[in-house]
Amino acid sequence: MTPNPSDFQEWLESRQAQLEASLEEALPAAHIAPQRLHEAMRYAVLGGGKRVRPLLACAAAETVGAEPGHALRAAAAVELIHAYSLVHDDLPCMDNDVLRRGKPTCHIAFDEATALLVGDSLQTLAFQLLAEPDDNLSPATQLEMLKLLATASGSRGMAGGQAIDLASTGKTLSVTELEFMHIHKTGALIRAAVLLGARCGTPLRDEEYLKLDRFAKCIGLAFQVVDDLLDTVATTDVLGKTAGKDARDNKPTYVSVLGLSATRALSDELRQRALACLAPFGERARRLRELTEFIVSRPC
Repeated sequence: MTPNPSDFQEWLESRQAQLEASLEEALPAAHIAPQRLHEAMRYAVLGGGKRVRPLLACAAAETVGAEPGHALRAAAAVELIHAYSLVHDDLPCMDNDVLRRGKPTCHIAFDEATALLVGDSLQTLAFQLLAEPDDNLSPATQLEMLKLLATASGSRGMAGGQAIDLASTGKTLSVTELEFMHIHKTGALIRAAVLLGARCGTPLRDEEYLKLDRFAKCIGLAFQVVDDLLDTVATTDVLGKTAGKDARDNKPTYVSVLGLSATRALSDELRQRALACLAPFGERARRLRELTEFIVSRPC
């Protein structure tokens, strides 16, 4: 079935609005003490970003027959983890960036100490949100989901990938080493988003779960490959963050290792592999297919 762009856009905007409302509700109000910290948390999360990770969670949930609203809590938890990672990544001791989602980074808008606490608080809020009683999930499933998100966020996932990234500055990495870094830094949380969404509906058979897991790994890596392309060829206005910063900081990227043409080819190969993994799900995986095209076809 050929995707209907207007239908997908309607779905996208509807889910983004639902996610924004969920995040708005989950975050402490700015007037509650400590006001400055809560104001900064809301600044870092609300009103920005495409929400790709939580959208993947929602689409995966629909693939397993969950009602649209059943995955919103898990999706919001993933986005809180992602937002915390961006706040910390932008700090002077990490990537030292001044622009994120088209506005000053959290430590520029507030201060470094507040930004550090914002990241800490968003991380713990994510797990608090995921642990809240949920009539749509069994306690055992919630425990599985908490473990999944924790693993994806920690030293064996996103935080570990960032450590490898920092240690790789100025070095020449092989494609295998670069892939290992990004499977952790970027891919782990994207994979978690898909698998968390998949736990919000009818349980999958083992072979179905394996296919969805492979899809999540492919699309997670594809996301980073396209990010590297965008950092090379897009403008700061388009990106909403400082363009070309990886090259200036002498960080290894797919473009620096493979070149532009081969990096574009890799993004298309990963797209095709991701879509092939969704074939057994048929029409149920429609939104995941559309999100795959959305992720890989970002202007670059």
